[in-house]
Amino acid sequence: MTASITFFPVDNGDMTLLIFDNEQTLLIDMHVRKAADDADDDTPDVMADLRSRLKRDEKGRMFVDGFLLSHPDKDHIGGLESHFHLGPPDEWKKDDDKILIREMWSSPIVFRRASKTHTLCDDAKAWAKEARRRVALYRENGTATVEGNRIQIMGEDEDGKTDDILAIVVKADELVTKLNRVAAGTFEARLFAPLPQGDNEELDDLLAKNRSSVILRFSIRGGGILDKCRFLTGGDAEVAIWERLWEKHGDDHADWLSYDILQAPHHCSWHSLSYDSYSDCGEDAEVCEGARSALAQVRKGAIIVASSKTIDPKDADPPSDRAKREYISIVDDATDRFLCVADIWNDEQRALQYDITSSGVTKTVKTAAKAAVAALGIGATASQARAHG
Repeated sequence: MTASITFFPVDNGDMTLLIFDNEQTLLIDMHVRKAADDADDDTPDVMADLRSRLKRDEKGRMFVDGFLLSHPDKDHIGGLESHFHLGPPDEWKKDDDKILIREMWSSPIVFRRASKTHTLCDDAKAWAKEARRRVALYRENGTATVEGNRIQIMGEDEDGKTDDILAIVVKADELVTKLNRVAAGTFEARLFAPLPQGDNEELDDLLAKNRSSVILRFSIRGGGILDKCRFLTGGDAEVAIWERLWEKHGDDHADWLSYDILQAPHHCSWHSLSYDSYSDCGEDAEVCEGARSALAQVRKGAIIVASSKTIDPKDADPPSDRAKREYISIVDDATDRFLCVADIWNDEQRALQYDITSSGVTKTVKTAAKAAVAALGIGATASQARAHG
C-alpha cells in the first residue's frame, strides 16, 4: 500500500487525509460546506471524494482509523454530525451509513481556550460530547474499550484533570506512535501544542487569543523505509505559538520542526508570521523572526500547501498574499513549491495528493502525459526538486 497525504478543496478550511502504508487512515479536520452536499451545486463534493478513499469493516461500516481535530472552529469541524457516526458503535445505522471514527484524537485544552473567545458551533459541541463519552468509557473500562469508543488525548488538561488517564494522554514534546492502538512503525508524530499553561499569564492569554491548536510533526514511512516524508500541520496556530516553539526548541531540537510538506497555518494567514497588522502597516509590517524560523525548517525540495481559497492580494486575510510571498522565500523563492489547494481544484478538478514511496514524495498527476512530476524529500535529486510541481 502506498502512503499518501490528500488535501481536500474546502475553501478557507482544513480537511486532510493521511493514509499510511499499512492502509490505516487518519483524517485531520473537516470543512464540509452546505453547498458541497448539494448535487446541483458545483462546490467540490469532498465527502464523496473522502468516502471513495475509505474502507468498510466486517459489519459494513465505513470508517477512519483516526480523526484528529486541531481546534473547534467551524471551518475545521463543519459537517461532523451530518457525515460521521457519533455515540456507541453498536448504534451505527446502515440506512444512515455514516462514517465510524475508530479513534478520536482530541485536546480538551483547545476547547477551554476556544470558549474564552467564541461560542462553539453545533458540530464542535457534538465532538466535545463524544470525546467526553469516550473518556468516561476509558475511565470505566480501561483498554477494554472497542473500536468506535477509543480516544487519544493531545496534551494534558488543566488542573490535573487528565492525571488519572495518562495512558491515553500524549504530553507536549512526546511522540504519538499508535493509531487505533496499532503500533506498526508506519509513522511517528511529535506533539508540539497545545502548550501547557505557564507562569506568564499575559503570554497565556495571548496563546488563547491565537487559537492554540494541536500542532503535530509527522514522520511517515514510505515503501517500507522510515522517515520518507515529514509533514508539519498546526491548524490555526498563530505567531505567538510558533515564536514560543522556536524559543523552546530552536537551539537544541530545530530538526524536530523540519518538514517535507508544511500545511501553512491558518489558511496562509499573515498572523502566523507577524504580530503586525498588514492592513495597518502594509509592506512595513515586520515578520517575527522566531515564528518564521519555526516555520522555515525545510528539507531538500520541501513544499508548502495553503488550504485556502485562491490567494488574491486584494482580498482580506486569510489567505494573505504577503504571507504567500514569505512562504515562497522560505522555499528558496521557488514558486512551484508553494501550492494552493483551491488552485489545484480549479486547474485539475481534484484534490491535491502526494504519494509517499521509498523514493520520496511525489505529487500525483492528472494524466500520464504529466508523469514527469518529480519526487522531493529524502532521496530526491536537485533536478527532481526543481521539476516538482
